[in-house]
Amino acid sequence: MGSVQPIRQAPTTLLPLDPQALDNLRFIRQTMENSVAFTAVPGWGGVAMGISALGAALLAAGASANGNKSVWLAIWLGEAALALAIGVGEAYRKAARMSTPTTPALPRPARKFVLALLPSVLVGALLTAVLVRGGLYGDLPAAWLLVYGMGVLAGGVFSVRVVPVMGVCFLMLGSAAVFAPAGWGNGLLALGFGVVQICFGVVIARRFGG
Repeated sequence: MGSVQPIRQAPTTLLPLDPQALDNLRFIRQTMENSVAFTAVPGWGGVAMGISALGAALLAAGASANGNKSVWLAIWLGEAALALAIGVGEAYRKAARMSTPTTPALPRPARKFVLALLPSVLVGALLTAVLVRGGLYGDLPAAWLLVYGMGVLAGGVFSVRVVPVMGVCFLMLGSAAVFAPAGWGNGLLALGFGVVQICFGVVIARRFGG
C-alpha cells in the first residue's frame, strides 16, 4: 500500500513580509514600548530619594544655623549624589523586572526620558560651580529647583501626565525661591526634593507598577 502524499507541498522558503505588514509590526512594537515607558521611572525609588532629602535638609539646617555655608553645600551635594544612585539603581531594577525576552531592559521611551533629563543635570552642575565661585549660596536652592523641574518636565514628554505635573511643581517652588528670603532656601529644598518627591513617588508606585 502506497504512502499518502499531501496534495500541496509545504514551501521550503519563507516569503518576504509585505511592507505594510512590516509597518504594522513596527507600530505594534512602538505601542508596546510606549505602554511600558513609565516602568523605568521608579515610584518607590522616588520615595526613598525624598526621605533622604528630608534627612539632608535637617542636617543642612543645622549647618546653616551655624553659618557654615561650605558644610551646607557639601550636605546637599552629597544628597544629590545619593539621590542619583538611588534613582538610577531603582530605575534599572524596575525596568529589568518589567522587561520580557522580546523587549529591552530599558525601553526606548525610557532612554529618551534619561536623555531629556541629562542636559538639565549638567546645566545644574555648571550653575552650581558659577554661583559658588561668586559666593551666591542663597541662589542655589532656586537654581536647583528650577533646573530639576525643567529636566523632569522635558523628560515627562516621553512619559505619562503625572511626570510633567511633578516638573511643574518643582518649577513653581523654584520660582518662589527666586523671590523668597534667602533663609527660606533650605525649607524650599526640603519641600521640593523631599515632600513633593515622596508624594509623586507614592502615586507612581501605586498606579504604574512600583
